[in-house]
This record gives sequence, structure tokens and C-alpha cells, in this order.
Amino acid sequence: MRKQIAAANWKMNLTLQQANALMDELLVTPHQLKDNQEAVFGVPFPYLINIKNKLAGKKNVFVAAQNCYDKNAGAFTGEVSAEMLKSIDVDYVILGHSERREYFNESHAMLAQKVNLCFTNGLKPIFCCGEPLAIREAATQNAFVENQLKESLFHLSAQQLTGFVIAYEPIWAIGTGKTASNEQAQQMHAHIRSVIAKQYGSAVAESISILYGGSVKANNAKEIFAQPDVDGGLVGGASLVAADFAAIINSLK
Repeated sequence: MRKQIAAANWKMNLTLQQANALMDELLVTPHQLKDNQEAVFGVPFPYLINIKNKLAGKKNVFVAAQNCYDKNAGAFTGEVSAEMLKSIDVDYVILGHSERREYFNESHAMLAQKVNLCFTNGLKPIFCCGEPLAIREAATQNAFVENQLKESLFHLSAQQLTGFVIAYEPIWAIGTGKTASNEQAQQMHAHIRSVIAKQYGSAVAESISILYGGSVKANNAKEIFAQPDVDGGLVGGASLVAADFAAIINSLK
């Protein structure tokens, strides 16, 4: 049974005091994780150690960095390496988020190297993919997303991809006035799984957790997660409200 994951992406939000208050509230808000379920908190770099300590001893709960650099060390002022993240016991790293691809011009090759460094340092990537509105309107989204996977992941071994985590972002429906239906989410998730199956076989494809990264909220999570190829969500704004994120955790199947 593949993992079902509720992953919070706090982005560049909250002071340390606000982050502590949010976690304190969430920890006392009723939520329950089954054996095949995980909650992952993608928090800003300065808070990783603090949040990790708050979660100590909690079952199936992990912290994620929101990025790492594509080199392991050196004269790269302001950057944070996978090796550094591992040294403070970070579990996951979010890679290739649409905002980083857009604002920081992250290329397929750069992301492939970041994925490599995560594996080298014993970190688990959450690899993001997804298409913008122009691609969706041209009906070339399947080829576009397949190319993202091919260029950044297909150098990996079947063993490395077993149990891997991918997050699909319907960029075309974020801030455009468009809405992605549950059926459209399922279609793309099924396509992603089929792309992996074609390259690595069905056993590897069925082991991969594919998260939905499009406006998952407390009031729609259950319907989204009910789709057969949706294995949880990469959650933005709703992860900043304890009651909402607890409800999303409780919506995992």
C-alpha cells in the first residue's frame, strides 16, 4: 500500500513565534495518522530545527525543506546544501516547485542534480511538476509533464524511484480564474503513473505517491483524495491554519 501524504508548504510565511503557535495549536487539534499516512511540514529554513524538535517522538510526522542548492558545498553565498539539511535531520526536500521554476529559473538539469544530491545525502525529494495555462489550452499537457519527469528523474534507478514522491501542480488553474476538476486531477495523476510505468514498470509506478498541489482545502480534500491516483496533497494556504490542515490530514485515505 503506497503512502498517503499531507504535505504542508508554508512558503515564505510566518515569524518564528507564529510558526511555534501554529504547531502548538495543530498538535492539540484532533487528527490521526494511520500506518500508511504521513504529515510533512515544509517550513522555512530558519525554523527547521525548531519544528523538528517540536515533532520529536511523533509517529509518521516529518519536516521538509522547501529547496536545496545543486552543489554540496562551496562559495555560494546564501545557499543551503542537501548535506547541511541532512546534518540537522531534515527528512524531505521539496524540489522543482512552480514558484522556483518561474522566479529562479530552475532548469531540468539543475533539478536533476538536486535530486541526485538528496539521494546522496539520504534525503527524500518531493518532486513537483505541472503545466501552465498556455500548455493546457494547447492540449499538450501530457507531453509537457512527461518531459519534466523524463529530464529530471529518468536517470534514477528503479530502486531510487520506488516509493518516490511526486507532486502535481495544475499551474494553469492557480491565479488564472480557472478551476481544475477532480476528474482533471485524476487524469493527470494517472498519466504521471503511466509515464513511470512505461519507463520503470508497474510495480515501481504503483509504489509512487502522487500528491495534488492545486488549492487543497479542508472542504474539498476528501473528494480530491478519493480519486484513485491521488495520494494526498501538497498544501499551501490551508496549511497555515491548524484546524484546516488537521481536517486535510483526516481526509487522507
